[in-house]
Amino acid sequence: MATRTALVVRGGWDGHQPVETTDAFLPFLRDNGFDVHVSDSTAVYADASVMETVDLIVQVVTMSTIADDEFAGLQRAVLNGAGLAGWHGGIADAFRANADYLHMIGGQFAHHAGKPPAERVGDQSDNYLPYTVQMTDLGRTHEITQGIDDFDLVTEQYWVLSDEYNDVLATTTQGVRDFDAWNRPVTSPAIWTRQWGKGRVFVSAPGHRLEVVESQPLRTVIERGILWAAR
Repeated sequence: MATRTALVVRGGWDGHQPVETTDAFLPFLRDNGFDVHVSDSTAVYADASVMETVDLIVQVVTMSTIADDEFAGLQRAVLNGAGLAGWHGGIADAFRANADYLHMIGGQFAHHAGKPPAERVGDQSDNYLPYTVQMTDLGRTHEITQGIDDFDLVTEQYWVLSDEYNDVLATTTQGVRDFDAWNRPVTSPAIWTRQWGKGRVFVSAPGHRLEVVESQPLRTVIERGILWAAR
């Protein structure tokens, strides 16, 4: 029997497969006792009758805009204890024009490095690079990532603008190539949590498409993060 309520909100840029990636986690949510509601619009955030009942919000809405009353409803729910979880651009590159949203999430996508110019073909794969997700000392003991070692991916590597209020569980380091604009390696959070009011926020920067969120151990990290965030 469902004991808690989860709201899955998805949309934005289709290249991040918001429907496919969130669909992959719906059975997991139901198996863990959530009554699951799915919305293809952020308009649901402005519906107080819905937002007052949710214990968890899973959001995958890349870029896009959010109306003032919609953000107010989302923010109010988190401040009052609802968890907010998501991955990649669906949470860390959403609603770029809303500073209060960025403040709540604690990280904003700024860049993903590309292949050498001569190797680019003009599609998403131009930004698929091999890199390592490295656990922090906190990550090695935190319930979301405990027992998970550093792991390698071949996908977009997010350079994230962030602040020290995040509890960073894993990082990734952008190297330097002779054609890059930066001249020293840069380390960004890859997996982090954040307490906001009474609510918990969980973010995984990796998660570009279905095959990435389905890969192990990332799938396990996201599942644990979702459960950790929930009220």
